[in-house]
Amino acid sequence: MEKKETKLEEKKSVLNLENRKRLILNGVVEVISFNEEQIVLNTNLGSLNIKGAGLKMNKLDVQNGDVIIVGTINSCIYTNSEIKKEKQSLVSKLFK
Repeated sequence: MEKKETKLEEKKSVLNLENRKRLILNGVVEVISFNEEQIVLNTNLGSLNIKGAGLKMNKLDVQNGDVIIVGTINSCIYTNSEIKKEKQSLVSKLFK
């Protein structure tokens, strides 16, 4: 079998924003962090930083990469690189 490389252009990700109140997104790889003001996701096209107020994840389907976010959405910013979850050991927390 021949191994096929997936290029960035071949990966699909759709972002649909309805009235700044409902964001439907697919192509999500993982959720890095979330709270009511900011949600950070890794997607097929890089990291996505969503900022707003009263943000909630209504649907999270990790297997298919689908996410629905509701609240007041102020910005959606993509960066090219993935953000790694920060894993801190107990020792590193003590010596901050």
